[in-house]
Amino acid sequence: MNSHKYSEIMISVRKIVRAINLESKRVEKNFGISVPQLLTLKYLKEKPDYKSTMRNLREFLSLNASTVTGIVSRLEAKGYVARLPDPVDKRSTPIVLTSKGDVLIKKTNMSLHERISKNLEAIDEDEYQAILGSFQTIINFLNIHDLDASPIITGGSEIMD
Repeated sequence: MNSHKYSEIMISVRKIVRAINLESKRVEKNFGISVPQLLTLKYLKEKPDYKSTMRNLREFLSLNASTVTGIVSRLEAKGYVARLPDPVDKRSTPIVLTSKGDVLIKKTNMSLHERISKNLEAIDEDEYQAILGSFQTIINFLNIHDLDASPIITGGSEIMD
């Protein structure tokens, strides 16, 4: 194995992990919520009537049911979301963004998520597909297809979702 190529790959992956780790800490420090919680709020903000099912949230976040339940519970305890029983289907309890949650989203300014979104608006579809393809290649190369997208691992400890 070429150790130079290995080092280049590992340094690049480490830079990405470090940037995500720093962004997670910044969001937690400045807003008191985790990145998965922030992504949940932003997801609800973009949905019709600002609401979603747990199943759709799980699919969007690419997380397991218990992790998403924990995220929603913590957001609900802080008043950023509410669980509203569906009058038509008693088994369903949609999660709804509250006005307090909406205010928090507006305060989150230029997080990594927004910077990525802004940069993605500036590229064409071919470049976007090339970037996405590169990430898929990395995922395949590292054999991490089935790895859950959270929690973020930081130096032996986990950032809570």
